[in-house]
Amino acid sequence: MRRGLQMFVAAAFLGSGLLAIFIQPATPRASTGARPGGVFRISLTGLDYIDPALSYTSQGWALIDTTCVRLMTYPDKPPPEGYRLVAEVAARAPSVSRDGKTWTFTLRRGFRFSNGDPVRASAFARAIARTLAPGVESPGATYTREIVGAEDVVAGRTALPAGVKVARGNRLVVRFKRLVPDFPAQTTMPFFCAVPPSLPADPEGVGAFPGAGPYYVADYRPGQSLTIKRNRYYAGGRPHHVDGFVADLGIASAQVVLDRIERGEADWGVAGRADYFDPARRLVAKYGLNRTQFFVKPGLSITSFSLNSSRPLFRNNPGLRRAVNLAVDRRAAVLANGTPLFARATDQYLPRGLPGFSDARIYPLAGPDLVRARALARGRTRSGKAVLYTFDNPATLARAQIVSQNLAKIGLDVQVKGIPAPAYFARLNVPGEPYDMAFNAWAPDYLDPFTYINTLLDGRFVGATNSARFNSAKYNALMRRAAALRGAARYRAYGQLDVQLARHAAPSIPMYSLNESTLVSKRVGCVVLRPTIDLTAVCLKR
Repeated sequence: MRRGLQMFVAAAFLGSGLLAIFIQPATPRASTGARPGGVFRISLTGLDYIDPALSYTSQGWALIDTTCVRLMTYPDKPPPEGYRLVAEVAARAPSVSRDGKTWTFTLRRGFRFSNGDPVRASAFARAIARTLAPGVESPGATYTREIVGAEDVVAGRTALPAGVKVARGNRLVVRFKRLVPDFPAQTTMPFFCAVPPSLPADPEGVGAFPGAGPYYVADYRPGQSLTIKRNRYYAGGRPHHVDGFVADLGIASAQVVLDRIERGEADWGVAGRADYFDPARRLVAKYGLNRTQFFVKPGLSITSFSLNSSRPLFRNNPGLRRAVNLAVDRRAAVLANGTPLFARATDQYLPRGLPGFSDARIYPLAGPDLVRARALARGRTRSGKAVLYTFDNPATLARAQIVSQNLAKIGLDVQVKGIPAPAYFARLNVPGEPYDMAFNAWAPDYLDPFTYINTLLDGRFVGATNSARFNSAKYNALMRRAAALRGAARYRAYGQLDVQLARHAAPSIPMYSLNESTLVSKRVGCVVLRPTIDLTAVCLKR
């Protein structure tokens, strides 16, 4: 499950700059001298697609976000309120059947595409169908292939899955083969953006098409340029100030992107994490931090080392799992990235800012606690040997060696084994694969505590995303109970479960959360970070 997502996260961690998550509109801050209108200029080294069924990069999602309306979204407020799921086109949170497999959305009226057509339930039904259309190979199929009848669409036998029903234009019913307790949050992804019911499904992706958000794609020339204009029929509540966006898609490198922003030839672009902290560029010295142009904000990814609970060393051995959490030097792992601005140490599974998160201070973040670690490890180290899998690149090998050196101090001999990235996750899925620890960089496609807790630690995902192979009857029940809750109760239950898992079960070693960097030109105002820039909300200064 979601192996493509994990490869996406791995690529981002290794420096491609694709990890930023675009998940919510947000309220712009007041900006002195800001004015409505103007064209926002973007420079990119490329764009995979502008088609919501196919795009799977941070820059693609950022641009599509300006054109998108969703069934559910996140409010225009800073976290944690800004990370609470709310209705957008849906009139209210959806109802769910007693067996938990059928979701029913009632839509509100008033949303219209840029060609004037109303947004009805059929627009969302078509979005789902396009992810399953023959030959399209949409990344969104990860989330729609379990809908009843999805295989018939893939095979070309029908245009719409039997599990998707549209009634009276404003009622959408989606029926799954299995429980999907986080489906409302999944609908915040671009794959589920409303599209015209007649929009074709093209394996190469569509270009210009009507949008129902504040903007729409007016012109798209792959590899060259993109033009996005204001949707004059938009009557929703999202902040939108500029007249539109123009993007140059043919920039030679990320360094050139940053050069153009600094010279004022572009207002924003995407670069790799390391590019922002190049000592020669001196962004902090020139612009300060989190003032008007250069921003570094806590991200939504978690980097950790899974502890394989199916192997003799860590099986039924929570004391040793807690001991290694005490023994690792999280600060050293952060500084191995070259700057403390690159990441923030963490000892929990949920990211800061998520509703329900409570900073419990379970394990040391500034350095190891070897006294407590040795006391807990005494008599529990068993063979005293461990195998640690990681990517075979210098950066991740260096962090793995830090962990190896840390754990040697509590009596564990850790052998680090580097594996090529293309084969890495497949190896973790092989039953009986002889690893005791495994590097994991996780950034889910949508924001919900289920994606950080259940997806990584529920026993039903062993052999897929649960590389810790943690399969506890007690915690499985707690995770599934939390998943069935809604609203504040759901966030509260997950916040408590996060602390309980980390403090007592310790199925992995959370190390740090990657920060997200943003550079804008001096004429940009209304800078809203989520954690990188919300393009829809930007404005231009006088």
